[in-house]
Amino acid sequence: MSDFRRGLRDIRTLTGRVAGASHPYKAYLRISHIEMEKARKTRESDAARQRIVDIASRLEEIEAEKQALLLAMGEKSGGGIRLPAGPRRSTGGFKVRY
Repeated sequence: MSDFRRGLRDIRTLTGRVAGASHPYKAYLRISHIEMEKARKTRESDAARQRIVDIASRLEEIEAEKQALLLAMGEKSGGGIRLPAGPRRSTGGFKVRY
């Protein structure tokens, strides 16, 4: 007599022998999952496109408002914004007394 004992490792099963294609319901579930993901990503893409359009229109509004303000400032001061010409004349810094 042999002292060989059989355990769980010795039980024969069909695990891994059945291909996934033999279960049509799994393929249909996978297809439905892919379709739902596609629908979500399409909505996400549309929302992103709309945000881009909104941002572009706001940038145009900002530029128009900036131009209007610059024109209004030019009419008031009689020639627009004047900037100092050339480098600063004073070379020294400021002194702080305690």
